[in-house]
Amino acid sequence: MSNLDRRGGYTPRRVREQRAYRLAVVGAGAGGLGVIGLVLAVVGVVGAGIPILLLIVAALCAFGFMRTTGQR
Repeated sequence: MSNLDRRGGYTPRRVREQRAYRLAVVGAGAGGLGVIGLVLAVVGVVGAGIPILLLIVAALCAFGFMRTTGQR
């Protein structure tokens, strides 16, 4: 019993919490800016390229958050 090793894919709880927090903050910011940008694009103030990219980033952050927290 002297060679007790941690599981191979083990990530400490604190690291998972920090990752989930960062994904939530970045995703919320990107989503908010993406929606505002799309509204401005519809009005004709800015182009729609960057807001669409921001919404894609927000979706990826949401997916990463759900994977990190174990929600499906």
